[in-house]
Amino acid sequence: MLTATHVAEDVCAPVAHRQVVLTIPKRLRVHTRFDRLLLGKLCSCAWTCLKAEAARLLAREDVVPGMIAAIQTHGELLHWHPHIRVLITCGVFTPEGEFLELPEFDMERLLVAWQDAVFDLYLAEGKIEPEVVENMRTWPHSGFSVDQSVYLPAGDQAGIERLVQYMTRCPFSLSRLVKVGNTGQVVYQAEKQACRAFPDPKGDGTRAGVPRNFQILSPLDFLAEFTQHIPPKGSHLIRYYGWYSNKSPGLRKKTEAEASAEPPSEEAASTGSSQAWAMLIKRVYEVDPLSCPECGGQMKVVSFIEPPQADVIEKILEHCGLWPSSSPRAPPEVAELVLELDAAFTDSSLESADQADPSQELTYVDMDTFLENF
Repeated sequence: MLTATHVAEDVCAPVAHRQVVLTIPKRLRVHTRFDRLLLGKLCSCAWTCLKAEAARLLAREDVVPGMIAAIQTHGELLHWHPHIRVLITCGVFTPEGEFLELPEFDMERLLVAWQDAVFDLYLAEGKIEPEVVENMRTWPHSGFSVDQSVYLPAGDQAGIERLVQYMTRCPFSLSRLVKVGNTGQVVYQAEKQACRAFPDPKGDGTRAGVPRNFQILSPLDFLAEFTQHIPPKGSHLIRYYGWYSNKSPGLRKKTEAEASAEPPSEEAASTGSSQAWAMLIKRVYEVDPLSCPECGGQMKVVSFIEPPQADVIEKILEHCGLWPSSSPRAPPEVAELVLELDAAFTDSSLESADQADPSQELTYVDMDTFLENF
């Protein structure tokens, strides 16, 4: 949620955007499972193809779009399905900051460029041989795909936030874990629960395999399928390019400061991240933690109290009447404890031991005698 809010409010310009999804064939997916660096290089390939297509549509080389690429290694189920989800502007920015709108991308040209870029990458990395490329080019269904069906109009900040949350979602959901059998088998359900028609054996729908809406896995297979989506430490699953790259805002501010001959103020340089925790609590629990429960006014953070400051915490709780003034109760004496136990097992007076009920006396037995009489 924090990433989606940051992208929607701080990164994306108030222009139209669209989602582009790029996939690769199953024949090439296995290499990314054992060489995770390929996923980042596939993002670079996607940026190269989309940037070149945008430049071709305007016949200009000095313009760049704003693009955010998210790496996903899962599909509807837990199997390994790496693909790139891209959020890109429906236009490009000039060096002066002017936005120029673009028509929709030519999907056929973009698909060919994506296929060539991926083949060149795999050949350069030594993952496949030229004979494999020649063979795959003869396939009637190459396995490459490019889709741009999701469109977000200008100013749709909520739509961008929802889309980024979907692009960065967790690969596993407990709500889709529908059953764990007596033998330990796990039934994992797909995202969409709609019924699907039985495919025509003579049609083309069976070439890519019949789509499944659930998986049945043994315990070890389930753990293996789930843990394969855990990225290596330090890997980046979200990448920013072009107008949205990490260095672009700083370069633009530097250019503006040089043009105005005024240093940027500290207030303008602040990002407001210090209040991110309050915003997240308000969005999740629908309660504003900075709203005063007495008057409803807006509170502000005065200071931070850390665990070593025990005396400060005690003073604050004493001022609020929440700190116990009396010392902790001492443990009871042995004689008082015996009287309380005897009172719980008899209704008679304890002035004489002869008045006690023998049937309610405590008797200690060993474990074997207890089990025999149980």
